[in-house]
Amino acid sequence: MSDKDLLYRVEDSIAYFTINREKQRNSISSETVSLFQKYLNQAEKDENVRALCITGAGEKAFCSGADLGNVMSKESAGGDDMLRNYANLLKRIASFPKPTVARINGYCLAGGTGFMLACDIVIARDDTKFGTPEVNVGLFPMMIGALIFRNVPRKKAMEMVLLGDKLSSAKALDMGLITRSIPVERLDEEVSIVLKSLAAKSPVGMKIGKEAFYAMDSMPFEEALDFLCGKLAEVASTEDAVEGITAFIEKRPPVFKGK
Repeated sequence: MSDKDLLYRVEDSIAYFTINREKQRNSISSETVSLFQKYLNQAEKDENVRALCITGAGEKAFCSGADLGNVMSKESAGGDDMLRNYANLLKRIASFPKPTVARINGYCLAGGTGFMLACDIVIARDDTKFGTPEVNVGLFPMMIGALIFRNVPRKKAMEMVLLGDKLSSAKALDMGLITRSIPVERLDEEVSIVLKSLAAKSPVGMKIGKEAFYAMDSMPFEEALDFLCGKLAEVASTEDAVEGITAFIEKRPPVFKGK
């Protein structure tokens, strides 16, 4: 396994994950999935890391999905394991206790849609194309469907996965696939602003909040309210919450310590 398939660095309290397979349009290999898990573990344990950014190398693609010529072929002995590992990775990103941002710098297709939708915030170039073209090669976007149907109205989702057409950034924004569509020249500036804002928030507050929202996703309404009421009491009892309220009263920026 070559660490070159996925680059990892921490800078200014942000952990950057860069899929580094530019010649393959940043397609997903089994090595890429394993490295994601490795570095996610590092980022979670690193108290200096306040937020994550996932992107792709180069300017053409964020992620074009699975490496069909390698992983999905019948000759690929580890194909089934790769699919399960990818599904586990989507769970890991979606439930990650620190805020995650997808920086969409080019085509985002098939399995790349899973990476994108598993993140909390998605910022894309306004010239980006999105889509689930699996149906065009006799496949179907199975695992990522769990994320698509949690972000997009059912009829829009079905049209997307059944036709397999490429969608514009404007269409993706309208459907709820992404949170921001930004001019190409402003992408990095916008991503930086969002990441800096996230890094300034209370780590423990966001951790409790993210875990609570993930847990209550499938709860009945009344059960979810009772559960979240208890979680609010939990987050309100943290040192960061006391600091945040004190700073608000004193009209000064809070200094959060993650406690």
